[in-house]
Amino acid sequence: MILALLIAMTPARVAQIQTALQAHKLDGWLFFDFRKSDEIAYRVLGLSNSGVRSRRWYCLIPARGEPRKLVHAIEPEALDGVPGTTAIYASWRTRDHELGAMLRGLRKVAMEYSPRNDIPTLGRVDAGTVELVKSLGPEVVSSADLVAEIVSPLSPDELASQAKAADLLSGDIDAVAQEAARRIREGNPATEYELQQFAKARWAQEGISTEGGPLVAVDAHTADPHYIAPQTGSAVAARGSLLLLDFAAPLAAAGSIPGDLTRVFFLGDKVPEEVQRIASIVYQARDAALQLLQSAQRLPTGAEVDAAARGVIAKAGFGQYFIHRTGHNIGLRTHGDGVNNDDFETHDARRHLPDTCFSIEPGIYLSGRFGIRSEIDVCLPGGKVEVHGGMGQATVPALLAP
Repeated sequence: MILALLIAMTPARVAQIQTALQAHKLDGWLFFDFRKSDEIAYRVLGLSNSGVRSRRWYCLIPARGEPRKLVHAIEPEALDGVPGTTAIYASWRTRDHELGAMLRGLRKVAMEYSPRNDIPTLGRVDAGTVELVKSLGPEVVSSADLVAEIVSPLSPDELASQAKAADLLSGDIDAVAQEAARRIREGNPATEYELQQFAKARWAQEGISTEGGPLVAVDAHTADPHYIAPQTGSAVAARGSLLLLDFAAPLAAAGSIPGDLTRVFFLGDKVPEEVQRIASIVYQARDAALQLLQSAQRLPTGAEVDAAARGVIAKAGFGQYFIHRTGHNIGLRTHGDGVNNDDFETHDARRHLPDTCFSIEPGIYLSGRFGIRSEIDVCLPGGKVEVHGGMGQATVPALLAP
């Protein structure tokens, strides 16, 4: 998911894919799309998703030789950005004949398919198309490892953009928390939505994309991991409130990689003991996952990172309240297509790769009361572990302490 993949596919990119195919002992990578159903295919092949794409197309990158394309007569330009030979079909009978010819002699091909839907972000090809391809001869396997290897590594410039975004967001989080405290001291406490708009105004000044929205939650809303404050009726960040800030955004420049950080604050003079105790467990879980990455002789799998964090929370007796994965891949989008830190919602047995980036964000959510989440950004330039945007909180700060 890097900028180079957003332009026409180059011979170097074809060669990179073919090297990966040979390493995995695969005969080819078959891409299929219907009405822009496979976003991964567009990114890997360097295709623009603008314009009408109302007919099915197929593109095979073989382990050796030039790519082969099959497009509909109504949309013959669908794969013009990809080198190789092109066949055209109109009827399903011709489609079957041409697709069979494309796949003839291939024993094993990868597609955006995940057995048992273990990694749903990879499940872009429908079951019927998988059945069709199997009926024409080859075995179909998941492209999960290929996607991670081809799409998720970031260039030095992209890693630098991620670090800058994370640093700016870190400052923005602290500024918003201080603004909430200032409003309380002045007797005019802000709503969640007002604090959200305060953050977006800073983003505009700093050159951060404002397309999304920062997550600002107080009190019971902090127990909802995906809470979005409404413009009207949002809660007030009052004295004695717990404030959770989850900020995710890239720099506004095209091709920038997002930062994604979460911190919690107490808008009072002394943090309640229960809040600090729950937060301490979450912080220990975050640090356990990071320690695994730093100490492992070989980069761990996403499932192993998840287990390191989840084990701490489960041992403390709060396993049932950690209701999401430990972290996600970060690419051109905040939730990328690479390895996720997950053995809970999904089973991601893929190993982390050099030059990739991801979040570590364990949480404990006590529904109707409060939730604590700590999120840091970890990048692996050359396989070295770097934390962007700060190491994360050690305690929950009391912002109105004398």
